[in-house]
Amino acid sequence: MFLKTLLVGPLGTNCYLLGCRETKEGAVIDPGAEGERILAAAQEAGIKIAYIINTHGHIDHIGANGTIKEATGAPVLIHKDDAPYLTEPGRNLSLFMGSRDKSPEADRFLKEGDTINIGRTITLTVIHTPGHTPGGICLKGEGLIFTGDTLFAGSIGRTDLPGGSYNQLINAIKEKLFVLDDDLKIYPGHGPSSTIGAERVDNPFF
Repeated sequence: MFLKTLLVGPLGTNCYLLGCRETKEGAVIDPGAEGERILAAAQEAGIKIAYIINTHGHIDHIGANGTIKEATGAPVLIHKDDAPYLTEPGRNLSLFMGSRDKSPEADRFLKEGDTINIGRTITLTVIHTPGHTPGGICLKGEGLIFTGDTLFAGSIGRTDLPGGSYNQLINAIKEKLFVLDDDLKIYPGHGPSSTIGAERVDNPFF
């Protein structure tokens, strides 16, 4: 699997470009900003973006959806509970950052247990982890999991924003993430990577 992390936008969002080395089909997870740079990275790697996947609907994770969709025709995938965030600046928080940014509407709604097949070698399984937002998701692949703003190295996502719930987030992490293998590598929406085992033991919120 090809995997590249791009730090984008003023909030330092981790945007992930991944692709099947056999077919060169790929996906971009959380293109929060700097769409042209993300497209250039995909072109340099020889990856054709077939999916745009959002772990949730905040502007720092969806801001470049439009640029990438326009250039590639790739569908936008998001959990149905966060789909309204794409087109409503008040919900996606861009309004509070002095703009009215939107994304194209969702092309496919994701739910717990859905799978996304990328080329011949990559399958991502959707895990619904509400709490940061109602439709927050994680994406589990072989040996890794993209946790969005659900779980960070040494921290968890904010729950004081509209639609957030501390109890939901804690329960989702305990019941759906901390039951996974210790050595599963975490790729979060912000900050450095970690592992499930390290967070289960050392994360101060648990």
